[in-house]
Order: sequence, then structure tokens, then C-alpha cells
Amino acid sequence: MCGRLNVVDNPALIELIEGLGIALGPSQLRTGRFKRATDRISIIRNKDGTRRLDDAIWWLLLEPAEQGFKPSKYTSFNTRYDKLNKPGSAGFTAFRQSRCVIPVMGFGESEFINKKPVHYHDFIAEQGALLMGGIYREWMNKATGEITLSCSVITVPPHPKLRPYHAKSSPLIMPQDSALLNAWLNENEHNTAQFEVLLEPHIPNNLRVFQIDKPSLHNVIKDKELVAADPSCSAD
Repeated sequence: MCGRLNVVDNPALIELIEGLGIALGPSQLRTGRFKRATDRISIIRNKDGTRRLDDAIWWLLLEPAEQGFKPSKYTSFNTRYDKLNKPGSAGFTAFRQSRCVIPVMGFGESEFINKKPVHYHDFIAEQGALLMGGIYREWMNKATGEITLSCSVITVPPHPKLRPYHAKSSPLIMPQDSALLNAWLNENEHNTAQFEVLLEPHIPNNLRVFQIDKPSLHNVIKDKELVAADPSCSAD
């Protein structure tokens, strides 16, 4: 489970986004050290053949509200890898038609035992920035025609290197390979078999992890440790 995102304004993050063909304008990127589920975050997607940076509500399933849409009662800020190929699931169609990446500096994990938090850890890229693999949906306001975007971070089985910090799952961190990313973001690429390798636990970037007291306070209580990247994988 990926429960929070670190999207602080950083030159490495800007470089990564611009390297994907996005010309950033003033205040276009949704930034914040502690972006939590239901917040608006920035996603990168292809729409009508154009690479875009757009706002999306970090909660895939929405429902009508007095003004637009609001998060559904059904938890959907993460989508499990084993639901992506299950017909009828919330992520089945999105995985085939509306994939995205979410640019971040890092992410946070909370470990629970018997529904009670026992520790919190934050992860940041040792160098550069990270791209989280995700899916998104469009929701149209029938009264105004306005489109609201929602998104979800894909989670994969727990990585052995991350089990000491979070035993339930790992977020999908995308390898920063241009051919793979172009295929992932191609809205007309519906053959998802090529992406199956991405749904296995894999860490493509060196990560620094540190324990904190609480996400809201963010006081470091344990020195940073290195989580080394795995050998590169291929989606061929």
C-alpha cells in the first residue's frame, strides 16, 4: 500500500517531468511533502496523442457531489496488480486504455498490526526522482460538461527489500526507460501482456528510507538507510 506521496519542488523532479516532453508552466505542478489520498496530485498521461501534465484526485472511484465529484466510499487510492486483469474490476478498463505515471520525489508507507499503526517510513530517490505507475479515469459532469480526473497508484506484491518497512505490498515504480514509458503512456496501446513484467516486485532506483514519528510531524527518529536498486528489467 502506498499511502502518501512526496512531491516537493525539486530540480531533479522538474528535469524528469520535462524529459518526458512536458513544458512546465508556473504553479502547474501540484507540490507538497505530504500528499495524501483524496488530494489533488499531478499525473502525466497521453490524451489525443499529446503528452500532458494534469490534475487528478488521488482516488480512482468518484461519485457525484453538489459541485462536481467527490471520492467514493470504496477505497481506491491504490489498485492491486491482481485486479488489473480481472474483468469488472475498477482498474480493468483503465489498465488497457488510460495508464499514467505520477512524478514524485518519494513515497511513504505505514505498517499496521491489528489495524493500529506501529511505524511509519518515508522513501526518497537517492538521485533524481521517481515515476509511480498508475491508472486514471475521466468523469464528466452532465450539467456542465466539465471533466474531472481521478487516479490510482498500482501496487505489486511486497518486495523482499521493503518487507521490513511494509509487508503488505509495494508501489509500482516505473523504470525510466523511454521506450517502455512511451508504450505505457500510449492510449492506443491495449496489449497489456508486455507490461506483465512490471507487475512483479522491482526497485529500479536506489532509495533512501528513514523512519519518522508521524507523517504530519515528520520528525526523523532513525537514520537513513539505503535500499539498493535491482538489476534492470525489460518489458520486451
